[in-house]
Amino acid sequence: MTTPWHLWVVGVVTLLWNMIGAADFIFSNLRSPFWFEAMQYPPEGISYLDAFPFWARIAWGMGTIGAFLGSLLLLLRSRLAVIAFALSLVGILLTTIYEAGAVMPPELEAMQPAWFPILLWSVAVFLLIYSWSLRRKGVLR
Repeated sequence: MTTPWHLWVVGVVTLLWNMIGAADFIFSNLRSPFWFEAMQYPPEGISYLDAFPFWARIAWGMGTIGAFLGSLLLLLRSRLAVIAFALSLVGILLTTIYEAGAVMPPELEAMQPAWFPILLWSVAVFLLIYSWSLRRKGVLR
């Protein structure tokens, strides 16, 4: 089967989108000063990230790195994209559960618009359904 044009559009746009999340996870966990400065993380925000328990940090990585790999695998037309996006959703779910019980500093809350979690979940669910549909149609090998 030929590759539909929309796979390239979705793949490239979501690769760029997911690259931001993956970069945030990597540079935040490396405690990169340039990243904290560029993202304007307040000291309270850095303390909040440092307080993440191990399981929540792993979940955050699953959500961000899984989504990035999923978009890359989508562009490579690999059926493994479905698994990567599914793992990403599990990571997002676990991170959401942790954040629901944690007290986020007001300085950090002000940085994230209220609509952002809705957008994040919408994109993640879309990518899982989209990749699963392409796999069923034989586009992903």
